Amino acid sequence: MEFKTLRNIENSFKQIRLFTFVFAILCFGVVGIVVYKSYSFAEEQRQKIYVLDNGKSLMVALSQDMSINRPIEAREHVRRFHELFFTVAPDKSAIESNVKRAFNMADQSAFNYYKDLSEKGYYNRIISGNIQQRVEIDSVVADFNNYPYAVKTYGKQFIIRASNLTIRNLVTNCQLVNSVRSDSNPQGFTIEKFNVIENKDVETVNR
Repeated sequence: MEFKTLRNIENSFKQIRLFTFVFAILCFGVVGIVVYKSYSFAEEQRQKIYVLDNGKSLMVALSQDMSINRPIEAREHVRRFHELFFTVAPDKSAIESNVKRAFNMADQSAFNYYKDLSEKGYYNRIISGNIQQRVEIDSVVADFNNYPYAVKTYGKQFIIRASNLTIRNLVTNCQLVNSVRSDSNPQGFTIEKFNVIENKDVETVNR
C-alpha cells in the first residue's frame, strides 16, 4: 500500500513536470509572437510620416525607400539645371535669375563656364540681337555604381532669331555628389566638374 502511494506521488510529479514544461513552451510561444508582432508594428510605424495640416489635423503619408527614388531624383536634378542654365531670354534680369537658381544646384565649375561666356560677350549678343534660347534634354545617362556619380547629358539647343532658327547639339558631362536638401535644391545633389563637351550647329531653318 505504501509502495502504491509512492508510485502515485511519483506519477503526479511527472504529470506536474510535464504540465509545467508544456505551459512554459506555450508561454515562450506567446512571448515570441508578441515580440514579432511588436517589431512588425514598429517597422510599419517607422515607414510613416505624420504631417501637420495647417495645425489642425494629422495626415499620414507613407514614406518610400530613398534609394529607390535616388536615380530618378539625380536625373531630374541634372535636367532642371540644364533647363535653367541654357534657357535664355533677351532680358538681363531674366538671365541672371535663371543662372542664379542654376548655381544653387552646382559648384564653381558652372559659374566658371557662365563667366567665360559673359566675358566673350555671349549674353550681350543675346540681349542686343533679341534672341531666344531654349534647351530640350533628350537623355541623362548616369553611373550609379560608383560615387561620385558620373553623368552625361544629351540635348538640343534651339536658338530663335527674327530671321532663322538654329538647332545645336548639346552634350555635357559632370559628377553628382549628395548634398543637403533645401527649397533651392530639393533633390539634394550638387553638380561638380561641369563641362560642355559638344555644342555645334546641326541645322538652320529660315523663318
